Amino acid sequence: MTAPLHESRPAGSGRALPDTQQGMRRRNLARVMHTVSAEGPLSRAAVASHIGLTRAAVSTLVDELIRSGLLEELGPERPGRVGRPGSALAVSGHGPAGLGAEVGVDHLAVCAVDLRGEIRARAVRHGANRGRTPQPVVEELTSLVRRVVAEAEREGLWPTGLAVAVPGLVARDGRTVVHAPNLDWHDTDLGALLSTGLPLTVDNEANFGALAELWLGDGTPRDFLHVSAEIGIGAAVVVDGHLLRGTRGFAGELGHVPVHPDGPECPCGGRGCLEQYAGEEAVLRAAGLAPGEDLVGLLARRAVEGDEAVRRALRDAGTALGIALTGAVNLLDPESVVLGGALAGLAPWLLPSLESELESRTAGPACPVSVSRLGPQGPLLGAAHSVVRGVLDDPAVVAGPA
Repeated sequence: MTAPLHESRPAGSGRALPDTQQGMRRRNLARVMHTVSAEGPLSRAAVASHIGLTRAAVSTLVDELIRSGLLEELGPERPGRVGRPGSALAVSGHGPAGLGAEVGVDHLAVCAVDLRGEIRARAVRHGANRGRTPQPVVEELTSLVRRVVAEAEREGLWPTGLAVAVPGLVARDGRTVVHAPNLDWHDTDLGALLSTGLPLTVDNEANFGALAELWLGDGTPRDFLHVSAEIGIGAAVVVDGHLLRGTRGFAGELGHVPVHPDGPECPCGGRGCLEQYAGEEAVLRAAGLAPGEDLVGLLARRAVEGDEAVRRALRDAGTALGIALTGAVNLLDPESVVLGGALAGLAPWLLPSLESELESRTAGPACPVSVSRLGPQGPLLGAAHSVVRGVLDDPAVVAGPA
């Protein structure tokens, strides 16, 4: 049985702790957890030095975190040092874990990530979700969640929350899908449909992909525009290490920016949206290929083989992306643009025309474009890690399994 967190909240949002003695204790517990997570293994003395508390105060905090199953002692730190070695502390590989899930147009996925950031359990179901009502899709997702929870518990883990990535607009309540055009879902309360017993957070897949890039990417700046794609195209803006959500939480809908206002109709109700030129299905149509599984793999193989129709379709998609991104870059002035999701696997054929458009249309110096190493795994990993980050941010709310 899993003990829940005291509350759920939008991923990556953080939570202000009260300025009381109890609030100070919780902040210090979080400081210890983040320090050991980022720098460990460390002795108590090293942790005290890092965060500026006395060794006695840190020892009290560490003992509490060990009892809660969040930290573990590994034995003497670096034998051979002058003086008595301290016991090395590390984030526990057992105990709390974060569950991430993704509802894609053509798949469902769930994974469990421990506090060290390692994936310990995973389940995937491939199959079309477009045109299906939410209820059967969520029932299948719930089955996958239960399978992953059972596997995680066999590994000595107890999930503390579930975060779900969806390809659509999500209300600020962190549970209602307001509109997912490529699923044809409207005003769907996933909190009411998902019966897992875990605290739930729902967010746009591009937001979770951007958070994964921020937390797990190599050298990713704290100000960037993250663009990801499957059937649809989403974006997320990260400013000073935080998501820019907008008034209603809908910021980042790059896929529905008009590239050609008189272009084809889009499921969102508009015309000539970027998705109609650079989404997976749009590229397949332009290349004269039939839809199927592993669309990105098919396009990449054909491009490598020299299929000129595929290469032309990808060049045109890159041009459309560049036109749409120019507006965002001119408006926001990000430090960089990061291509993730399916776009990462097609970057060699997209980038030349995309970068050409950015260079010719951007008012200032051209914005550098990089490719995410996380690729299509970003949203799922970002979802799971958002739960883990919630534990690191406020470890006091976590109780052991009943």
